[in-house]
Amino acid sequence: MTRVGVLALQGDFLAHQAALGELGVSTARVRKVTELDHLDGIVLPGGESSVMLRLLRFAQMHEALHDVIAGGLPVLGTCAGLILLAKQVENPQQDSLDLLDATVSRNAYGPQYHSGVFPLEGHLGMPDCTGIFIRAPRITHIGAGVEVLASRDGDPVFVRQGTILAAAFHPELDGHHPVLDIFLHALEQPREARNGLQATHP
Repeated sequence: MTRVGVLALQGDFLAHQAALGELGVSTARVRKVTELDHLDGIVLPGGESSVMLRLLRFAQMHEALHDVIAGGLPVLGTCAGLILLAKQVENPQQDSLDLLDATVSRNAYGPQYHSGVFPLEGHLGMPDCTGIFIRAPRITHIGAGVEVLASRDGDPVFVRQGTILAAAFHPELDGHHPVLDIFLHALEQPREARNGLQATHP
């Protein structure tokens, strides 16, 4: 059975577990290095990215989490998870896992009262849909190896780089969202195929 870890140091990890459970996926909360073993994929949920970074350092997980994702473990990062994955973070600048070739501006879609449900345009086979944005980060730059799977008013909001998937919004709060289908498809790929799609890290 497919087993997906959900980083559970802070944030809406319970919502991700519930959404994946509805699709028949077994999940496990990840709070320490040893719990990164024997996973078919991992989710980095929404929450407070700066708090998550401090907790990753405290749990001595930062390097190990970086290494398993760089090694080809499929990952879905949503909202704060996108910020954790990005190579460059602005507004303000902060540390990250430095894996996704993108620049992300924190909270750039506005404060809580600007949050809501917005139409998304799908690309590369992803259907048009909607996304729930909550104090969402904005992707301001992507590298040549990053594919845009969905956009909002022309801005990329769901991207893929090898085995990395990252969304500025919250698909776990929106029922059976196409983002979850794309993530599950990535989990189904043979490990050899995943290795050919590994995220490059200079």
